[in-house]
Amino acid sequence: MKFVAHEDVEAPIEFVFEQVTDFAAIERSALRRGAEVQRVDDLNETRPGMKWDAAFSLRGKRREMQLELTELDRPNGLVIASRSPNMGGKMVLDLVSRSRTRISLVIDMAPKTLAAKLLVQSMKLAKGNLNKRFSLRVAGYAKELEDRYKSDA
Repeated sequence: MKFVAHEDVEAPIEFVFEQVTDFAAIERSALRRGAEVQRVDDLNETRPGMKWDAAFSLRGKRREMQLELTELDRPNGLVIASRSPNMGGKMVLDLVSRSRTRISLVIDMAPKTLAAKLLVQSMKLAKGNLNKRFSLRVAGYAKELEDRYKSDA
């Protein structure tokens, strides 16, 4: 199952890239939303190989997954792979700059078990609503980035 969103941000690509790779701030944001996030690598800089363990509630169940930064193309984007016992996936973030920066975010999930296939199937039935919520969340994040850039300038 795939979710896709595109948003334009009134900020330079370098600024947007620095914000989307500020993983410490993203970890804090996830913690505020009730997720548990723990960095499990010992790297000192932002580069492929960074890893996190994450846990969160989804549909009334605790879900656990491992995330790994697998590709980093400064300032054009990144790829984060996810693994769990039931599902695998990846998130591809591309940045393109003209007069403003376009964020393209694709999240692709692949179920591994029957239970995960049933979960994805039920999500497909609600795909229109889920896509709308996903797009609104990405649009909100793009607006936050614009506001940060304007307040820093």
